[in-house]
Amino acid sequence: MSGRTELIPSQESASGLSVRRVNLEVSAGPDAGTTVSSSAEKLTLGTAPGNDLVLTDTTVSRFHAELVRERGGYRVKDLGSTNGTRVDHVRVQDAYVADGSTLTFGGTTVRFSLVATRDVLPLHPEPRFGKLVGESAVMRALFAQLARLAATDATVLVEGESGTGKELVAEALHQASPRASGPFVVVDCGSIPAELVESELFGHEKGAFTGATHERRGAFEAASGGTLFLDELGELPLAVQPKLLRALERRQVKRVGADGYRSVDVRFVAATHRDLREAVNRGQFREDLYFRLAVGMVRVPPLRAHLEDLPHLLEHLWTETFRSLGLPPRPFTAPSPETLHQLSTLPWRGNVRELRNFVERSVALSGALDASFLQAASAPAAPPGVPTVRVELPYKEAKEAWLAHFEETYLRQRLAASGGNVSQMAREAEVDRAHVIKLLRKHAVR
Repeated sequence: MSGRTELIPSQESASGLSVRRVNLEVSAGPDAGTTVSSSAEKLTLGTAPGNDLVLTDTTVSRFHAELVRERGGYRVKDLGSTNGTRVDHVRVQDAYVADGSTLTFGGTTVRFSLVATRDVLPLHPEPRFGKLVGESAVMRALFAQLARLAATDATVLVEGESGTGKELVAEALHQASPRASGPFVVVDCGSIPAELVESELFGHEKGAFTGATHERRGAFEAASGGTLFLDELGELPLAVQPKLLRALERRQVKRVGADGYRSVDVRFVAATHRDLREAVNRGQFREDLYFRLAVGMVRVPPLRAHLEDLPHLLEHLWTETFRSLGLPPRPFTAPSPETLHQLSTLPWRGNVRELRNFVERSVALSGALDASFLQAASAPAAPPGVPTVRVELPYKEAKEAWLAHFEETYLRQRLAASGGNVSQMAREAEVDRAHVIKLLRKHAVR
């Protein structure tokens, strides 16, 4: 073994992206001798049938760990397993692995190795798909995958960090599909109070509950003939998941308060920034629903994985920003090498959403891509100065002014610390996500 993570080179050619295969060979445990060879971007291991390497060892969790191919090599990530993951006898949560590494999952040992065999992954011929843009190989490989999925009616699960553009992926799938002339309905599962989720998805009859003064069709019925996109699916209450599973399998829904089912004709796309396999291990997400969703798996790369797309993205966002702000179009001027270098060294925890924020601030405040706004785009927004107690106001009004300052300051710093991830922010603040969204809108933080 070399003792360091070996760079896995990718070679782009006219025919596609050439990537190197890896071998996973079980060297000890009940499944000794089992081997999996693959060039997939992500490989999962566990006892559940849908894993790439399926193990029978009872000390291995349903979804135990995953291996992800990145520019610097492969990383192994433990998925909240019961007995942990080890790399060369050291317990890890997330770590790079080297050629020849020994991986231990519960009582099973697996040898990881790189092989000479390469596979060619197809690349989309154009540097865009729908509203998504990118000239890099990783993005064009994503576009090629989306083009294949768009031609089918398969259910698609979109994974990716907050701010990577998962809703744009869903919309692009819809617009490129035979259902493009039908409706595209979006439901944010994380912003709906738990007691209203079922009504939002499936509808309700008049008098079904207090406040149901008239009948209402749900998102499934509204999307009939088109595509239903459920964002932040990982926030869906466990009690509603069996009903969603039935709707996906039978294409039938029952309104709250109704006796019978209604047939619906929808294409279903879901997205989450959470790892649903970890949620399955914790008993927070149904395994059968996960497998029903994961027919077509799409992983949207974080911005840091395709920084070579920065010039192309900046030009695209520049044009979009002038349009969205209602300003007269202005020719795009490429940023200076210094500005581009600064951009490429930022962590971009908020991904393309954070980049959009930088462009919008630059356009609104200076009319050009101004490097002075780089820190504002990547660091917590500076809170306003601490207000004085306004004793000239009545007690109630003075208290409300002080409270408003506290709320805005707290929200801005919490949101920045979570990289723009509202669900993570709500969990860390121990506040209901729907209430957090309400506060963010109240103070115009987002």
